[in-house]
Amino acid sequence: MAVAAAAAPGALGTLQASRARLVAACCARLGPRWRLPGSWTCRRLDSTIWARGWTPAAGGAAWQRGYSSEVKTEDELRVRYLEEENRGIVVLGINRAYAKNSLSKNLIKMLSKAVDALKSDKKVRTIIVRSEVPGIFCAANLPVPTIAAIDGLALGGGLELALACDIRVAASSAKMGLVETKLAIIPGGGGTQRLPRAIGMSLAKELIFSARVLDGQEAKSVGLISHVLEQNQEGDAAYRKALDLAREFLPQGPVAMRVAKLAINQGMEVDLVTGLAIEEACYAQTIPTKDRLEGLLAFKEKRTPRYKGE
Repeated sequence: MAVAAAAAPGALGTLQASRARLVAACCARLGPRWRLPGSWTCRRLDSTIWARGWTPAAGGAAWQRGYSSEVKTEDELRVRYLEEENRGIVVLGINRAYAKNSLSKNLIKMLSKAVDALKSDKKVRTIIVRSEVPGIFCAANLPVPTIAAIDGLALGGGLELALACDIRVAASSAKMGLVETKLAIIPGGGGTQRLPRAIGMSLAKELIFSARVLDGQEAKSVGLISHVLEQNQEGDAAYRKALDLAREFLPQGPVAMRVAKLAINQGMEVDLVTGLAIEEACYAQTIPTKDRLEGLLAFKEKRTPRYKGE
């Protein structure tokens, strides 16, 4: 831990030590071989930190819209690795038609298992969470960008799942809301914490207290979603927009994307000075990577970089 911070006198020393612990904890989430800059010490990044891969079982039902050819099928969750120009994009498809995609214990267990596997797969660049039940949506603590594509209903736990994603896009006809107070309960899947962080405390209280349901345009106006689209005949306008965004992310450096997400997420939970220290720690992890050298060489040679996540 920071010797200089610990030795500092009085309240300043306590504050500096607390910041050092926060930054150290941030790096600890990246793995045991990360090193903090300056006086904060930890072991250096090893490229194998991202190398523990996971491959879905072969076979299973083919995706009816033909976006991918390799599918892992479960009763309630389908994990699809897209191919060709979409390679690196994974789609988590929720498929509980009989229960309108409500979050069951089994579904949560399968989501948790999928998330654990995807966390350490360095081939994965962006994850899209969507519904495979027409008209209904319904992630998690993943190190890569996650996009919620809301093409239908996202009420209660469905919206809480979407709030756990980095980016949310929705069709104008979609319906979103935390409606639990109508049932004399409160949102219990992170809604009381993530909604205020997304749209502000006062408005979040208003929406939860009233159990109000918003359409896509209203959700966009309050900052709940980033993009709103007119629904198409296929009913997947939000998914197609999510796929466009994921394609924009694909060319970027994989390690940089993960570290940028971590710096933003952790920095938003602390004061600015500590946040800047977290940014410094995260920035330092990109310097010794092969991807950084490849990016510089590609720029010099005026070609597209070929990043490997190392």
